[in-house]
Amino acid sequence: MRLNEVTFDDSRPVDGYGPGFFRIGGEVVAGAVIILPSGVFGWEGYGDAARLIAAAGQIDVLFIGTGAEIAPIPAALRRALEGAGIGVEIAASPAACRTYNVLLSEGRRVGLAALPV
Repeated sequence: MRLNEVTFDDSRPVDGYGPGFFRIGGEVVAGAVIILPSGVFGWEGYGDAARLIAAAGQIDVLFIGTGAEIAPIPAALRRALEGAGIGVEIAASPAACRTYNVLLSEGRRVGLAALPV
């Protein structure tokens, strides 16, 4: 098996997470987080959609991490994101972070909005 080192160019991967925090590109961020090509931002949760919708031209898919367990997101949030042309994938935050990192390493146009575990 051949192993290749993963490079993220200028993008910021999720290096880790724990109770109430994420480590992104070596920096600890407390609370919920949004990661977009334009930067890393705090997130107020499902009602805080403006920055996500504004990223429509920057990303094709948004991974939404729902915390420790997978859970549905509000239908209005899904409709708003999909209406803006953003694909939405829901997962528990650990799985959302891992999948985000994989697609990011492939150079895909992805974003992440995640609630802490």
